[in-house]
Amino acid sequence: MSLLPTPRRALLLALRMMAVLAVQAVAGMGLTAQSALAQAIVVRDDRGTEHRLAAPPQRIVSMLPSLTETAWVLGIGSRLVGVDRYSNWPADIAGLPHLGGLDDAQIEAIAALKPDLILASTSSRAMERLEVLGFTVVRLKSDSHADMRRSLDLVARLLGTPDEGRRVWARLMREIDAAAARVPPALRGQRVYFEIGGGPYAAGAMSFVGETLTRLGMANIVPPDLGPFPKLNPEYVVRAKPDIVMGEQRDLAALTQRPGWDALVAVRDQRLCGFESAPYEMLVRPGPRMGEAAGLLADCLIRLGATGRQ
Repeated sequence: MSLLPTPRRALLLALRMMAVLAVQAVAGMGLTAQSALAQAIVVRDDRGTEHRLAAPPQRIVSMLPSLTETAWVLGIGSRLVGVDRYSNWPADIAGLPHLGGLDDAQIEAIAALKPDLILASTSSRAMERLEVLGFTVVRLKSDSHADMRRSLDLVARLLGTPDEGRRVWARLMREIDAAAARVPPALRGQRVYFEIGGGPYAAGAMSFVGETLTRLGMANIVPPDLGPFPKLNPEYVVRAKPDIVMGEQRDLAALTQRPGWDALVAVRDQRLCGFESAPYEMLVRPGPRMGEAAGLLADCLIRLGATGRQ
């Protein structure tokens, strides 16, 4: 008896083999689809919008200085294709297109860059036009330490480097702890007024600046119930009688010209922490240089402590 298959049997075997291969191919496609789905990047921003990216973005526009700095420190500076007008650190971004601010973003110029991700503030109304045009706009808050940590983690996940967010945050906490250890014990508990932009706004206890001051052992004249950055009547500060006043140097130089401020002990005795423009910018940006900013605050408190002992 011949062991060779008949033509009919050979045809059946071939058809059977083709069916098996087809099933395996479909199964493989299913696994590939499942794998792609598992690798998709899914985040929810601070406006509650869910964003799903198939892969880490390669063309990024940042419309907030703190987010520009965050993206850079997370290691993707080469993917930035545009920034807002106030982004000025690091110096490497000087050659990038600067595309306006919170409410006057250059929509056409941003769209022309064809970004696959736009990082922006929750308060930027101009971004709504870009969302309508179909761009992915991730909106983030930046009032507190918790906001900063969440932004770091979220941006790191978007960029495909989730571990970097945790690493940067751990470094910031170590730097703030190191700054706190240098603050003279005699100054701990003293009440601070930190002025924003020459007034009448202040960094309250609930702001990232206020939380850093608390970590340094200082108190704040602005209670939590007034919010992170309240607008204050100048008389409020006079009544609060802060022990120390902090702000931009050019603004603090004229404090005695404000009604009643010359009677404040902090002003009269020059218990002032005035910062030049570049350091002050760093102090009021909730970005990855927050630990360095804590060091600047500690340096000034050390100087005040030394002056008090003379």
